[in-house]
Amino acid sequence: MSFLQIVPEKTSFLHEGQPFFYLADTVWSAFTNVTQEEWEKYLNYRKLQGFNVLQINLLHQWDASLPYLRFPFKRDERGSYSKFERDETYFDFAEKLLEQAVKKGLIPALVLLWCNFVPDTWASQRGISPVMPFSVMEEYIHYAVERFSRFGPIFVVSGDTNFGSQETVRYYLRALEIVKTIAPSVLTTMHLQPEVDLPEVIVQSPYLDFYMYQSGHRREKQHFPYALAQKFLCQPVKRPIVNGEPCYEGHPFGFTKEGSFKAFDVRKAIWQSLLSGACAGVTYGAHGIWCWHRVGAEFRGVEFSGEPFEWDIALSFQGAWDVAFAKYIFEQYKLFGLQPVEDVLSGAPSEIRFAITPDRSRFAIYSPNTQSITLKMNLKEFSNVIGINLTTRHIIYPQIVLESGVSKIKKLPCNSDVLFLGFC
Repeated sequence: MSFLQIVPEKTSFLHEGQPFFYLADTVWSAFTNVTQEEWEKYLNYRKLQGFNVLQINLLHQWDASLPYLRFPFKRDERGSYSKFERDETYFDFAEKLLEQAVKKGLIPALVLLWCNFVPDTWASQRGISPVMPFSVMEEYIHYAVERFSRFGPIFVVSGDTNFGSQETVRYYLRALEIVKTIAPSVLTTMHLQPEVDLPEVIVQSPYLDFYMYQSGHRREKQHFPYALAQKFLCQPVKRPIVNGEPCYEGHPFGFTKEGSFKAFDVRKAIWQSLLSGACAGVTYGAHGIWCWHRVGAEFRGVEFSGEPFEWDIALSFQGAWDVAFAKYIFEQYKLFGLQPVEDVLSGAPSEIRFAITPDRSRFAIYSPNTQSITLKMNLKEFSNVIGINLTTRHIIYPQIVLESGVSKIKKLPCNSDVLFLGFC
């Protein structure tokens, strides 16, 4: 089994010696909720679209749709994991699902410790489920890594976490150490709450391989895709960066539920991420897939997330194709390693993002609205500049005016978000 690797420049990934754009789907609840027949249908569709990573919670997702079909630990008379005694039939089934996925060329990104199992996180403080004792956590991580590392996974050590105390940090540091001691070739990362900073001791850890942030599902925080990418780009230890949870398509605007995120919102979040430092890849989420919702099911996350779509309806949302198109663009035009430059755009709002390759041979601009764009650079140095209407994917050849070393890309005749690409 070949493992994902990191390029020497610490900006992106390699797989079997080739550049690899991380395109993940969010399917947290697969191991507890899916049937093998459903899983086969799901895998075939995502593979058809070009996805190459699946983000799955190895344990149960506390806010998934009910009923769970299986549980990772045996439950007591109250339905609780009082002893954390493993149910081997659960992990046997998870192994079967991973075998199906890996045969189709999909890499599992397995979350080991969602925050409700770790002390002093927001979820454990709400009593969502019992916290694992430290020794139980160590034994479980050993077991999980030894059993599942043969699938060439990424191990996402934390899930939706904050760091409420030094004890929280101790749990995650120890888990990272165990993973890399047992399986040094696998890559590791951590899935965080949107406004959480990684503790310095984790940033400096030799066991953490790449950064993953969550820009989240609050309407008023939709500057996070680029703001958080920039924050991680400034970390003292350079690593590839992935937006591991942009807004889910079909998900309401957090607690307000005054609307829901559409395909445009997803496109905007992923392109702003990719051109702001998180150029290693991106994750897509459909509201109904991640919790694996069925007709008539009870959804436990309704307080924040509202009512989901049925999983097979959410599977066909347009936004998944738009995110897959971003992967195609990166691969087709060799945009790996794009780095943001903040002082090139003149008078443009911060939502417009600009990035260029280190050799300055290719650049990309994302604009959520069609408008003229002025750049403090000579675009005539590039042999070809194109615009792409991201709604229709029509290619447009923009008019460019150059005056005193300043270039102006004239407004395109389309009412859509737009991607501009330039090549020497």
